[in-house]
Amino acid sequence: MAGTDKRKQSLYFPEDMLREIQEEANRQDRSLSWIVQQAWKIARSEIMRFPSVNDVIGGEGRPGTPEERE
Repeated sequence: MAGTDKRKQSLYFPEDMLREIQEEANRQDRSLSWIVQQAWKIARSEIMRFPSVNDVIGGEGRPGTPEERE
């Protein structure tokens, strides 16, 4: 098995959601990180079906200057 790239990242969750994740982590005797990683693996394909911001505003993205927007 290849080495795992472990990077620290801060994620912010609503208090109620974080409490639910913590309760599930405790129930499964797992870490918060493990729970979030498994949730991502399960939900990934569904989340990838969401439109991107660029898709919602027409596919071109928002130009950077007011002159470009005209």
